[in-house]
Amino acid sequence: MTRANSANRRVKRGSMRQVAREIFLAGVAAVRPEDLIPARVRLNGDRLRIDDAEYRLDEGRKVHLFGSGKAAAPMARAMIQILGSRLVGGCIVTGTVEKVEGLEVIRGGHPIPDQSSLDGGARLLERLAGLESGDFFIYLLSGGSSALIEVPVAPLSLEDLRETSRLLLNHDVPIHRINAVRKHLSALKGGRLGQATRARGVVLVISDVVGDDLETIGSGPFYGDSTTYGQSLEILGKYNLTEKIPPQVLKVLREGAAGDRPETPEAPVENIRHFLIGTNRDALAGAASKAAELGFAVRLMTSRLEGEAEAAASFICGLGLELAHYQRPEPPGLVLLFGGETTVKVVGSGKGGRNQQLVLAALARLGAEPDLTLLSGGTDGIDGNSEAAGAVADHTVFRAAAEKGLEIDGYLAANDATSFFEQVGGLVVTGSTGTNVMDIVILIVNIREDL
Repeated sequence: MTRANSANRRVKRGSMRQVAREIFLAGVAAVRPEDLIPARVRLNGDRLRIDDAEYRLDEGRKVHLFGSGKAAAPMARAMIQILGSRLVGGCIVTGTVEKVEGLEVIRGGHPIPDQSSLDGGARLLERLAGLESGDFFIYLLSGGSSALIEVPVAPLSLEDLRETSRLLLNHDVPIHRINAVRKHLSALKGGRLGQATRARGVVLVISDVVGDDLETIGSGPFYGDSTTYGQSLEILGKYNLTEKIPPQVLKVLREGAAGDRPETPEAPVENIRHFLIGTNRDALAGAASKAAELGFAVRLMTSRLEGEAEAAASFICGLGLELAHYQRPEPPGLVLLFGGETTVKVVGSGKGGRNQQLVLAALARLGAEPDLTLLSGGTDGIDGNSEAAGAVADHTVFRAAAEKGLEIDGYLAANDATSFFEQVGGLVVTGSTGTNVMDIVILIVNIREDL
């Protein structure tokens, strides 16, 4: 627990939603690639140093730069500043229209792959396969890569992959299980892209998965894979998707389980090393620092928040109510920080995402409770199918909804949290942030000094 000096502890009660936004933005700022990469990567003459590893670049030897993910462009710009004339070129695939000097940039589809995802995947595969054994490359990997780049195994079509992705994403399937299936339908994922090149290289990783599992981040294009075709079939069965999945996808998985298709490589490629440079815990540390600066006591609860969004909301609300009513921290109060990624089973046709769904579910539980403010937001600035990063709510939002006659349960059932918050305020809109380390959930237990 951290506490600032008492002189800094007076925070206006009416500004708690704005305070929550400031804490959230500080968390996002802590994982900006522009800062993460220079702190971990240095080039001195012909020696490239990444953490404790050193790579000698012989005189005249150039470095190839590749990448994929929501943070690919800012990561690439940071690396270009370091490499300078050592950079020979390369290619990145990202989710927005970007220009990065010296690199080929392709915009892929997300969260469902599209034709541009296939174009980007094919281009990366072609360029990496074209490297010689004496070449050296750096690959910049961040969240979103699983959809942004793809080369389907024969005989799968783009529509097969799109429908499979839609089903998995809409049925409350955790990301590590989604990616287990994806890896067995792809010529890139599960270490297969790493097998395609003879060159030596490093992968700089910004993690968007709980536990920072290198097998799961971006579906591990350069890492080993411990999952199997058989496990992929089990996942489809567990979520009642076997009869809904495209027939060709089911055919591929069953052929693989029968031993008629090669498994994904179990071990990482020996001459490619991974470096984890940004995680959810880094973002939570940045948020904690800001909360302490504002005078709050801070508790970093977990970076492994998972499960259904409404269940997570119920758990977090229970903690907050206990603290507000029975433990009552010293003014101005306490900030609880949670990181991770929840899921939503989409049954309605509304607009929103897991963060807005979580906050709306919490609002239903907290009602007009005066001492609690909750924010949940995606560090990438994108929540589900909306333009918002997430939402923030307190008793003033609840009262505004009551005055307008809005029924929270109806918006929850329709997965239409965005429409709700558009009417009463509370959307957190940042635009694309250029990074992605899952979500930050902030619960402020605000204690008035006049009580």
